[in-house]
Amino acid sequence: MPRPRTPGARVLKAVASSLRLQVLSMLIDKGPLSYTEIMNILHLNPSRDAGRFAYHLKSLIKADLIEPDPETKKYRLTELGRMIVEVTENIEERAFRRRRMMVRTSRLAMEEFDRNRIAQALVKEAKVPYDLAQKIARETEGRLLEVKAKYLTAPLIREFVNAILVEKGLEEYRHKLTRLGLPVYDVTQLIRSAGAQSSSVNAVHASAGDSVIEEYTLLNVLPRDIADAHLSGSLHVNNLGVWILKPSEFAHDLRSLWKHGFHLGRPQQLIASSPPPKSFEAALATIKNFLELVGNEVSGEQLLDYFNVFLAPFVKGVEASRVREELRLFIINLNQTLTNSGQTLPISVGLEIAVPDILKEEKAIGPEGKKTGSYAEYSEETLQLASLILDIVLEESKQKPLFQPSLIVKLRSEALSSKDADSLLVLAHRLAAERGFPIFANLAWRKQAQASYSATGSRFDCDWKGDWELDTLRMGNVDSILVNLPRLTYESEGNTSEFYELLDEQLEMAVRALEIKYHTVKLRGKEGLLPFLTHRVADEQYTRFENFTRTIGFVGLSEAVESLGGTPLYNDAKSTDLAEQIAKHVNDYVKENSKRPESRAVTAMVPSANAARRLARSDVERYGWAKVHVKGTKDQPFYTDLVAVPAEAKIALDQRLKIEDRIQQFALGGHFTPIRANEDSDKLLEISKKLVSESILGLYSFSRPLTYCSQCKKIVPDQPTKCPSCGSVKALTSYDRISAKYEAVTS
Repeated sequence: MPRPRTPGARVLKAVASSLRLQVLSMLIDKGPLSYTEIMNILHLNPSRDAGRFAYHLKSLIKADLIEPDPETKKYRLTELGRMIVEVTENIEERAFRRRRMMVRTSRLAMEEFDRNRIAQALVKEAKVPYDLAQKIARETEGRLLEVKAKYLTAPLIREFVNAILVEKGLEEYRHKLTRLGLPVYDVTQLIRSAGAQSSSVNAVHASAGDSVIEEYTLLNVLPRDIADAHLSGSLHVNNLGVWILKPSEFAHDLRSLWKHGFHLGRPQQLIASSPPPKSFEAALATIKNFLELVGNEVSGEQLLDYFNVFLAPFVKGVEASRVREELRLFIINLNQTLTNSGQTLPISVGLEIAVPDILKEEKAIGPEGKKTGSYAEYSEETLQLASLILDIVLEESKQKPLFQPSLIVKLRSEALSSKDADSLLVLAHRLAAERGFPIFANLAWRKQAQASYSATGSRFDCDWKGDWELDTLRMGNVDSILVNLPRLTYESEGNTSEFYELLDEQLEMAVRALEIKYHTVKLRGKEGLLPFLTHRVADEQYTRFENFTRTIGFVGLSEAVESLGGTPLYNDAKSTDLAEQIAKHVNDYVKENSKRPESRAVTAMVPSANAARRLARSDVERYGWAKVHVKGTKDQPFYTDLVAVPAEAKIALDQRLKIEDRIQQFALGGHFTPIRANEDSDKLLEISKKLVSESILGLYSFSRPLTYCSQCKKIVPDQPTKCPSCGSVKALTSYDRISAKYEAVTS
């Protein structure tokens, strides 16, 4: 028989041997191998089988299926060799009718298994080299065939791929290939939990979505050291579920709505633009609509500062009864407006007792965007609106607590000395005595004169551009990160120098993380995902992203001082000094990292009950009860957040407020002091006047627990075990201020 002469015939003859096919498959699976390595894998005897094996190897080389690597002296597959392996595998699959595997894909379809899709996903998603991707795809197919499942799912296949990547030490690729989502059990529990808490179906939907974004942020957005710090409990990154999507808080300027209304300029948005309002009713409707739309683009509080001042030109000449009724409907509508997560839309409303000096000479904007004199001319209307709002909230909250919107009454020295404001101050403190709200902002201190506060304690001041409008309006807070101070004391074993070194490491990560969030949120705006925040007003964008604050805070200051010094921070002067030194150190570090353009970092005493609980539980699990200093019970431990002195500390009010004064001077990015008080309105007003004249305490409230009986529709103070009116036990719901906000509580 004549010897084959064509290249194709030579190739076919070369692969006619099962042993030679084994060699080709081996090289594609394991990569380049030496002569000895191939013999060992094939279990060939060097003394007995060397000649036969050399013949097979030469046949493969002559057919251009393999070639020696000149550097490593190992044999590797050629392109032709790879092609032959693929062809033979396809022939084998068809000839022997290998069991077809069906896959339920993420596109909600049933498709026949194709290992090439695994290789394509590895290359596209994880940037795996092509040869390695093919090798992993083949191995995955082999293992799946052994399983003999009735049908496969895309997540199951991905799990097999990830397992192979881990086995081969390719964790970087596995990290990029991780699938995001919740296990079936977790989704079931999420639905049940929402039902038990009387949440809405939107809350379930939002929680599931947040979970995916949290995983994505930790895996693909935040650097590994920051993600690990959050997961391990050294840091707490707030709002992880929307970290890459939205800012945390926003401060509106109502005058922009008066002058321009809001217009998206995007035909694909099926939402009508709103022109400048022509009447008081239209102004309230514009505010409500805009807040609801922007509420989808802000994860937390929206602030309407100078609310009654900016609204005053619209009530000039309007009948008082009409103004009251429209305000009542506006407040009730806001209270009933829900976010996507099923919670009440968080709104802060800043009320002025009198027109502040910074606004007196400003041109007032009235109906249809027209200028109508200066705001100094509307002092009577400003006072009227504030009184009506407080009176409406007092009246409407007789049946059920009206916690939203949050009212912030701003106390200035000149306003407190004005007789015109006496009745309003009495009304505000009566509301505080009976209902635990409103919140009071002490703006008598010289450095406070132009400050704005949200109900979470966030503080915006003219300390960035030097202009109160640019620094406090049409801007907001990017988000906040909290440092776990007690953890650092446990890690440093009480060594103060080492404690501060560890603290600096955590602060550096916090600064980096907030830098990433800032640029990510700006990018969302450019992508068109924040259409209402980025709508155009005149010749500029509504939102001033470059003026946003980035908040760095801490939890467990009191517990950290106790761990380092042996006594709580309120016990003696030495402990209080140590607390002040820690707060100052944090503030100095943050200020040093707030000197570049668009890097407005601030220190704040951030309210975060979630962080306080999570970090305390993490430390208990890691270090044990013998070492940690926590508040609460063994079932529900927590650290102190928002304030320096724990709420349960048995000290006089004057001493408590003096300590808060000392610490809060180093937390000018945000602070809030809930004061437990059961006194009548006269006594509370007396405390307020003393605070304004003697203290720099910026934001405070007179808080008290409240209980609502759904059977007799009444509110009673404190937390009785049964309703004093109807005797009901099961119809009671208790509320208390948890951190900055009132929440339903069990005890």
